[in-house]
Amino acid sequence: MNKEINRRVDMDLRLSLLRWALLLALLLLGGTVFTFQVFRFDRYLQLAVQNRLRTLQIPSQRGRLFDFNGAPLALNVRTFDIKGYPLYLRREGVLRKLEQLLKRHGIPLTEGQLAEAVDRQYWAPYRAVTVVPNLTLAQVADLVTDPEFSPHLFPYPVWRRVYPAGPLAAHVVGYVGEISSEELDVRKGQGYRGGDIVGKMGVEAVYEERLRGRNGEEAIEVDARGRRLRRLDYRSQEAGEDITLTLDLGAQRLAAEMMETDRGAVVALDVETGAVRVLYSSPSFDANPLSWGMAPGEWRQLLEASERPMMNRAIAGVYPPASTFKVVVALAALGEKVATPQTTTFCPGYFRLGDRVFRCWRRSGHGPESLITALRDSCDVWFYQIGLKIGIDNLMAWSSLLGMGRPTGIDLLGEVAGSLAGPEWKKARFRESWYPGDTVNYSIGQGFLLATPLQMAVVYAAVANGGHLVTPHLNVASSPKPLDLHILRETLTPVAKGLETVVKTGTGRQAGAFGVSLAGKTGTAQNAHGPDHAWFVGYAPHNAPRYVVCVLVEAGEHGSSKAAPIAGRLLSYLVDHEAEAQR
Repeated sequence: MNKEINRRVDMDLRLSLLRWALLLALLLLGGTVFTFQVFRFDRYLQLAVQNRLRTLQIPSQRGRLFDFNGAPLALNVRTFDIKGYPLYLRREGVLRKLEQLLKRHGIPLTEGQLAEAVDRQYWAPYRAVTVVPNLTLAQVADLVTDPEFSPHLFPYPVWRRVYPAGPLAAHVVGYVGEISSEELDVRKGQGYRGGDIVGKMGVEAVYEERLRGRNGEEAIEVDARGRRLRRLDYRSQEAGEDITLTLDLGAQRLAAEMMETDRGAVVALDVETGAVRVLYSSPSFDANPLSWGMAPGEWRQLLEASERPMMNRAIAGVYPPASTFKVVVALAALGEKVATPQTTTFCPGYFRLGDRVFRCWRRSGHGPESLITALRDSCDVWFYQIGLKIGIDNLMAWSSLLGMGRPTGIDLLGEVAGSLAGPEWKKARFRESWYPGDTVNYSIGQGFLLATPLQMAVVYAAVANGGHLVTPHLNVASSPKPLDLHILRETLTPVAKGLETVVKTGTGRQAGAFGVSLAGKTGTAQNAHGPDHAWFVGYAPHNAPRYVVCVLVEAGEHGSSKAAPIAGRLLSYLVDHEAEAQR
């Protein structure tokens, strides 16, 4: 009897424990379901949506660039990218197989490069990324017909940038490239994502917001294998704005031909508006490979080349302006009433200051020289003496008034300010006082004084247009108003007369051999690293100026023989073609 009772008690206990275990299991199951269905509903709904949704970005067509006459400078062509989704591409072995497939078809991308591309563009697992860019239609057809081509990958048509002018306008137009992580940080909140294309240099960078347009987007539903089922949403892309530049490609081509293998820069401006007709830096580079993608080694080689082809010498090259600066000294002398057009000094071929002797470029001397003849002959002694009378403070003030020592404001990145480098600069840099000998050197554009070719073009434009400081610009739609410097006519007229005589009978005669009347000034700048630099800055026609041209040839030795003919021929081209257009 007792055994029976004990057995029933034991059975009841076991049943009770089982009931409690079942109840606990039901409670755990209910709690789990409640947690997933209520507390984590949004999270798992998002994961489910991501698993069946895919988003494709539809690249917009970038705005085109044209020169002043309508010649194309930057266009777009159709190419194809191979795209895929990170959910698939990050699976084990996928990129290794893709590398093998690409190698069989002559596309040399490694697994590491493919992985880097995926990581760089990763935004969300359901957003497609580009794994193989810039394929032709023939390459795409060859790839997709390969039995090993995964159904999870797909070709996608995109726009790519091409530059028909190649090296002729590379420093002006610039180029585009894939956005970097640093640029993404800077442009945070502006709608950019990894893999987007942005302007890297030149007009492409300055007018990025106008040129870029707005990308479109397509949301699609896919099945468990990633195959497209239907379109859920679509937003069309908007093309970027076309921009016409002030650049004259014909004149730009002529400048490039005349510079040939020389290093230097050529600038041509409309003297009234500051519109840039020519801005050529030599040597140049072809922007097309940069836009389409270069190997790291090729990019490094371009950056480290001794000729520095990526440097825009027109706006970032700084040089002693040499005798081209004498026009500023002449204006300061007349403006400060230190000299008149008739003020005469005698040039024996040297100037003695204390125990130092400063030579004139003509060792035998020029004899008696006035302001006009001193400009004509580029007599150093006249400017030595007059510069000391003007004083360094006034020389710096007039230089600054004419735009030297600061950027001109051209719509390009990378412009440098040059250097007026006066007494305060010397004290801070060398802890030395300013000496009269420093002013003597300053008076002929040597010493610590540095300027860019564009700055000197702006200075001479002010002489040509009656005393207005222009802002150089490349966008036809943007024409900043010139600044009136309030320089008296009686100050400008004698200087302009002196510049005319430079070309007629002085050091710039070779500039006047191309059938157009012009005025200008030669310069030969000392170069601590080799032969002297050659300058010429001038404008034409001299009686009704339309264009100013500045030519700087590194190590060109003589402005009169090297730079002057280039400027004269280019001015003749610009004036003649304007006359033809008006007929």
